[in-house]
Amino acid sequence: MGRPSPDTKQILIDTAQALIWMNSYGSVSVDDICKAAGVKKGSFYHFFPSKVDLALAAMEHSYSEVKRLYDPIFSADTPPLQRFERMVALVIEKQTETLQKFGRVCGCPDTSLSCEMAGLEERIRAKFEEVALRKKRYYETTLRDMVGEGTLPPDTDVKVKAHEIFAYLLGQMTLARIQNDLTPLKRDLMPGLLGLLGLPDKAVLASS
Repeated sequence: MGRPSPDTKQILIDTAQALIWMNSYGSVSVDDICKAAGVKKGSFYHFFPSKVDLALAAMEHSYSEVKRLYDPIFSADTPPLQRFERMVALVIEKQTETLQKFGRVCGCPDTSLSCEMAGLEERIRAKFEEVALRKKRYYETTLRDMVGEGTLPPDTDVKVKAHEIFAYLLGQMTLARIQNDLTPLKRDLMPGLLGLLGLPDKAVLASS
């Protein structure tokens, strides 16, 4: 028998991410993933020693997609506050897409997985922390630029503020998943972010 196609690995990652995101890690078995992916179980174990290893690969793939979108959004050529505006627009756009695709609000895939598994599987907890640090670097750079241009006070602790922004985003997306409703997310995400930054709502208009 020939070796499984490299495409099979990506199919498994995409399938697992969708099933776990829409449902939960515990409710989705290796058999479920293989059946949905149209892949034989032997091919699964050719690429992944366990379901945990597949989940870790899905988390890394999810970040690679975020990075692809974040790199242009957080370009140094874009005014700092506009970077956050575009990030918020991206979050709402992606949550709307998943609602249309899966029929329910799914929140952040890594957060849903990690909330369920962080206390049971150290590798998933550590992977979440690793990915979180990468995302927060985008926020830290933007916050430093806001300090540099005088939008934020010079004594702003950008690491602390970046963590607050990260936690706020996850909290809002998790609440949207629980409520299965994007209305509060669309209404509150940007004003709440401005509040964290100590800026009035009119700051958005001024930056446009």
